[in-house]
Amino acid sequence: MKNILIISCFCFCMGFTQAQIAIGKEQVSSNAVSLEFGNENRGLLLPWISNEFAGNHVANGTMVYDASSKTVKVKYASGWTDLSIETGKTINPNTHIDGLDLQSSLTENADAKVSIGEPSSVPGILVLEDTDKAMVLPKVTAPHTHIINPTPGLIVYDPTSQELAVFNGEVWSYWKAQN
Repeated sequence: MKNILIISCFCFCMGFTQAQIAIGKEQVSSNAVSLEFGNENRGLLLPWISNEFAGNHVANGTMVYDASSKTVKVKYASGWTDLSIETGKTINPNTHIDGLDLQSSLTENADAKVSIGEPSSVPGILVLEDTDKAMVLPKVTAPHTHIINPTPGLIVYDPTSQELAVFNGEVWSYWKAQN
């Protein structure tokens, strides 16, 4: 939790400038990267929502953990696509605490936003707004064996199998690009 707060504060401070940010490493790997993570068997935790967003105010490419259906989803022009293989869970197997209980006890700041790149009015908690740069996900080989006690909504890239991996609280789902 301490690391999340430190990263959030850092991103907040850097978020209003055009910047390239490396987290867990010295520098980004190329000029085409706006946000990049180091290799430490950790993932990027997606924001939790209590149900799918409605209306057109959600930008295409938005990724969330839908706590209602316990699945990881991404928004496309045609609607929401489920990236999970099956329904997950929000109860931590070690502590037996339901993450939904923790989430509902927190007060959300509706105006909270970190913007990396040229700031715009696109809604979101962390918005990468560069038109010529991308985010490089944390790289974890075999995340199902190397990430101990993953949190629902975790997303990583497995460089060995060349797959996107998302955790829904129950199982890892793997997605590979079609050639």
